[in-house]
Parts: sequence; structure tokens; C-alpha cells
Amino acid sequence: MDLQLKGRRALVSGSSAGIGVAIAHHLAAEGAAVVVHGRDVERTERVAQQIRDTGAEVAVAIGDLTTEEGAGSVAASAVAAFGGIDILVNNAGGAHEGAASWFDTPIDAILASYESNTVAAIRLIRSLAPAMKERGWGRIVNIATAAAVTPTSGQPDYGPSKAAMINMSLGLSKALRSSGVTSNCVSPGMVRTQGLNTYLTEFADQRGLDSVAEAESVMLKGIGQTVGRVGEVDDIAYMVTMLASPRSDFVNGTNVHVDGGISPSVN
Repeated sequence: MDLQLKGRRALVSGSSAGIGVAIAHHLAAEGAAVVVHGRDVERTERVAQQIRDTGAEVAVAIGDLTTEEGAGSVAASAVAAFGGIDILVNNAGGAHEGAASWFDTPIDAILASYESNTVAAIRLIRSLAPAMKERGWGRIVNIATAAAVTPTSGQPDYGPSKAAMINMSLGLSKALRSSGVTSNCVSPGMVRTQGLNTYLTEFADQRGLDSVAEAESVMLKGIGQTVGRVGEVDDIAYMVTMLASPRSDFVNGTNVHVDGGISPSVN
């Protein structure tokens, strides 16, 4: 299927590692010009070169989205690279390192999670959505998490900040009604990234398991997935690319669970 992305211009925040890399590659493979974003220059340039080597059009934007100056610089660099941005994927963020438990996590760490997840996305939306609306076409895809709707007892910062992104995505879709710009959310479950591998290694060590593969098996049994494997970054990228396409014109204000069935829902 032709997803009709040739000639479209995309910014994928946090695309120097993990899921963001896959999203950037998939959008580029469908013909979009892609801006790769990160804070580490070397790592970001390396991802951009990998995409460039496929023959795709790619640019780089470096900056910290947790500051007004940094986010403004990233948005300006992205617009300057291709003359505008049609697709914004808010993928940057994650769990804050200072988080511990509901009663021990410092308030500063909780605020930092909202800053790096929710507020960072809002900054880019405010910078780029008005021009999409003026042109009469655009796609905003926010990356949340299964933990936003199926929370654990040990994430007082990450899950709630991502839940705010789901709410934000729906509210934004209403603010942009009949404009040609859609706003949707994707909530990944347990996905094979370097971060997951590190977590599973620690999990195996703490429980005396023999390998990461054994830790993965134990984890799958415990989290309630109905699909018997860990997710891959491509699983998320496929959905994001579809939502970024003109083919998804009738999908707006939704949160798509791509989590192997962790979050049972009829919605």
C-alpha cells in the first residue's frame, strides 16, 4: 500500500535511539523527508547518516526539549531544513532516573517527568501546529505508554505524565477540528530496546535467573500480555507511520494500544 507520504516533511523527536530510530526509518522509507532529533550530536548524526544512505532526504536538529530555548531551536531547525513540517511525532522523553516509589520519589523528579514528556510535546506542538493548520494538512502523533492506562505501583512519574499526553492528544484533536490536522496517540507496551535489555539484565540478576531470555519469559507471564512475545521497535513504527499518512484521515483523537494486549480495552 502506498501511504502517500512522498513529499511530506516529518520531525521525530527523540529519534537518535530506540523506538524513535525505527519511526524515522519507516517514515523515510515511505518517502517522507525526515528530521532526526536528539541531544547527542554524534549519535543523532549517525542515525541521520544511516537514513541518508538509503537515499532518503534527512536533516538533523539538536536540542533539549525541556527548555523553551532548546525546543524553539529544534522547531526552527526543522522548519529551516525543509521549509516546514507536516508531521510531528512526539517521541522524546521517558522515565526519570530519580524516580523510586510513590512515597520516596522526589517532587523534582516527578516534575522532571512531566517536563520531558508532556511539556516537551506541548512546546513542539505550539511551535509547529499553527502552520499545519494554515496549510490545511498535518499529522501529530504523540507516543505515550501502556503504563498510562494500565499503571504499575512503582511509577508515580512516568505513567501519569504519559497519561496526560493521551488526554492532551484528544483535547488537541478537538482544538484542531475540521482543519485537516489530526492528533492521535500511540501507547507501546514492552518493546525490545537497549533500555529494556538493561532492565531485564538487572531483573535477572536480582532474581537469580540464568539469562535475559529467562527474565523476558518470566516478565511476559507476569504482565498479562495476550501476545506471547516482546514487542519490537518496528511494531510501533508501523502504527505511527500509518497514523502519519493521509490514509489515516478518518482517525482522530484516538489512543492506539500497541502493547501485546497488556491493556485490555474495547476503546
